[in-house]
Amino acid sequence: MESRSLPIPVENPSELIELSRRIEQWRRGPSRRRRMPEPLWASAVQLARRQGVHRVARRLRLDYYSLKKRMRGGAETACPEGNPIFIELPAFVSAGMPECNIEVEPPRGGRMRIHIKGTALTDLASITRAFCGGK
Repeated sequence: MESRSLPIPVENPSELIELSRRIEQWRRGPSRRRRMPEPLWASAVQLARRQGVHRVARRLRLDYYSLKKRMRGGAETACPEGNPIFIELPAFVSAGMPECNIEVEPPRGGRMRIHIKGTALTDLASITRAFCGGK
């Protein structure tokens, strides 16, 4: 079976071309050994938010991770009053709750049997360690 990627439509290719031209002009200039100016980075971040980090970084020949980091930095300051937004999601509960039995027999004798229904037993390791005499 042949695999091929489908073309992803670009929202506004002229913006990408124009920014690419501005960055190339800066690179040819005498200040090319310095860091890229913030207005160019800001334009790249805005474009990456709409067209994707990979596409913009590749087309503009920018470091992918630097662009992604700058995008995250802008998202953090976009929260109201500077506070991050917290959203609590309910725990996923599956329709068929899996079950299992665990038997623990420490070397000094005794036996513990644990019947688990579902997957939410976070203290299993500490319970068995305490039963077996560990810390």
